[in-house]
Amino acid sequence: MTPQFTAQMAHRRGLTFWGQWLCAMTLVNLLLIGLVQWRVGNLPSEYRVLMILTVVGSVPIYSLMQVYHKRHGLLVGLARLLAGWLILLAVLISIAFVTQTSILFSRQAIIVWAVVGFLAQATSFLPLHFVVRLYSRMIRNERRSVIIGTCPTAHELAKKLTTPNRALLLGFIAAKQHSGPAPSILPLLGHVDDIREIINRLGIRRVYIVLPMAEAATIEALYIDLLDINVDVVWIPDFGGMVLLNHSISEIERMPAIYLNESLITSHPGSLFCKELFERSVAAVAIILLSPLLLGVAVAIKLSSPGPVLFKQNRHGCDGEVFKVWKFRSMSVHDDQQVRQATRDDKRVTPLGRFLRRSSIDELPQLFNVLLGHMALVGPRPHAVTHNIYYTGKVSAYMARHRLKPGITGLAQITGHRGETETVEEMQLRVAQDLTYINHWSMWLDIKILLKTPFSLFSKNIY
Repeated sequence: MTPQFTAQMAHRRGLTFWGQWLCAMTLVNLLLIGLVQWRVGNLPSEYRVLMILTVVGSVPIYSLMQVYHKRHGLLVGLARLLAGWLILLAVLISIAFVTQTSILFSRQAIIVWAVVGFLAQATSFLPLHFVVRLYSRMIRNERRSVIIGTCPTAHELAKKLTTPNRALLLGFIAAKQHSGPAPSILPLLGHVDDIREIINRLGIRRVYIVLPMAEAATIEALYIDLLDINVDVVWIPDFGGMVLLNHSISEIERMPAIYLNESLITSHPGSLFCKELFERSVAAVAIILLSPLLLGVAVAIKLSSPGPVLFKQNRHGCDGEVFKVWKFRSMSVHDDQQVRQATRDDKRVTPLGRFLRRSSIDELPQLFNVLLGHMALVGPRPHAVTHNIYYTGKVSAYMARHRLKPGITGLAQITGHRGETETVEEMQLRVAQDLTYINHWSMWLDIKILLKTPFSLFSKNIY
């Protein structure tokens, strides 16, 4: 998508927001002035301050709630408007409570203003929403588009672009004479050799080029050929089976740059610092709260079978650095040279250890690993070093999971990809979940995984 088009869309969205917001705030403030004149007879200074706070506070709140976003339907838009108005009222009430100025206002006037104020905004929202949707539909119909290419990425793009409120996508244009048939969702309009005739005949205004990297010469030729035609040309790189890690598109000194593989540490250092600070704090609090349980389990292990309380094993951490992971010992002492995964009915697991593994209590000492900075609360689970050596080369992008600190829990664990991996295919599925986590990481995702982890303990694959 061209920077010019992106700027135009941002400008249009801005006009849509400010136009509807201006109408809403004008009605709200006129209503407040009328109510105050009715109850008080003039407009005291506290009500003027209330008007200013309402106008100023509504901007970030309505923006955050996406009150006037054109993609929302009528009912969703009204619901977001109501939510934004209630949040704004809650903020204003909190300010009045903290400053102890609530007694200065007429309760009857404020209650009527709160109720009728929303109705006034809803009244202005209905016609403006209709006008914005009508205008967007007109623009969308004028912006007809086609996709050059019939690869799987082109088909996936077509599915996304044929959703409501998108540009009118007419079909595919084959880049090769013997291209496979286009999916039934859209027709095959012709061959790339006839691109100019197709553009003129159908009134095309945008062309999406979705071709493999091997077709670089064709992409360049198409760009040059379409340079003197009034169409937007958007290149969607088809990376095929390439595994992309935290990919993004940016500029380096006004030069376009596609980041195929970027570490979260370098791309989001501030966010990652917040993640580590949050997790170490939670780990410290959890150790204090769970200390009676930790001591009780340690005593039970010592009394139930000979051997150390803790099991320590080398694991790969962030960037492949080796550290010792801590777990409560759940097996009898044995020769660990082969480092075999635990299996169902494993003879090495002690009776107490079976309970500890089933309840995941054996993982609790890893809170100390988190506190020491070796691990995270959420991240790809650390595998034994010998397992990493075995699967490297057999599983695509296997070692890429070490771009983040390993976690006590992770996306793979809550989606059922835990326990023994009997085949390479099963490990590939687990790694795919780890890479999905890395590509979509956020603090909110971490919180959701932590909340869902207790429910994943009922999995049948824990032993």
